[in-house]
Amino acid sequence: MKPIWRYSPLLAAFLLPVSTVKADELQAKQYGDFDRYVLALSWQTGFCQSQHERQRQEPDECRLQKETQDKADFLTVHGLWPGLPKSIAVRGVDERRWMRYGCATRPIPNLPEARANRKCAAPEAGLSLESAAKLNAVMPGAGGHSCLERYEYAKHGACFGFDPNVYFNTMVRLNKEVKHSALGDFLRSHYGKTVSRADFDAAVAASWGKESVNAVKLSCHGNPAYLTEMQFSLHANAINKPLAVASFAPQPHPGNCGKHFILDSVGY
Repeated sequence: MKPIWRYSPLLAAFLLPVSTVKADELQAKQYGDFDRYVLALSWQTGFCQSQHERQRQEPDECRLQKETQDKADFLTVHGLWPGLPKSIAVRGVDERRWMRYGCATRPIPNLPEARANRKCAAPEAGLSLESAAKLNAVMPGAGGHSCLERYEYAKHGACFGFDPNVYFNTMVRLNKEVKHSALGDFLRSHYGKTVSRADFDAAVAASWGKESVNAVKLSCHGNPAYLTEMQFSLHANAINKPLAVASFAPQPHPGNCGKHFILDSVGY
């Protein structure tokens, strides 16, 4: 009789319950005990304006920026950031430290630190050509001399063992859903104009319900203020589903944009 251990992998396949996780679903392989993600989307024209005003060396994607027919295309992907896992928090790590260091946080996960001023020094994310093409269309800083995708994966994805294709494809999908919402329509119709936070919030509420307004943080720069980024707090257990009322998790701070701000247009 042949020893049973030789067939243990085959037996396990029959004895274990069938997984409900699909190949294209985002799932952490470790440190998965966190309750939310932050989806960060840039208003690219405002981001580029802020770089110009701060007299920083303008990245290629800003220097070469041009008008597009669909103004909602200026809503671009910055990143998708998992919240602080409980298994890391119990080691004395707070939210501020976690957001500062991400996967480089000590004592764990303690991966090499990804530095914002040396993004291309981070390892390649390992994206397929198909996923890279999709990402490049909505993340202007991906690849080239900017390497934003390397930095984002090294800081916010590598320590969770995320499949890089699924990780970035999730960002692409969520960005598309926002663009095709009432909020996306609001951004299109108010491109280059001054808007009120109340009207912006009304567009968010029209998209996903009144409670979703409390999940949105806006960042502005300049005087008069113009939008540079919006961050959506999302329940971790809803990340693989289409955006809906139940997707959004409240966060304590609405951001610094005030009562009125500009949806900046291309150019300085």
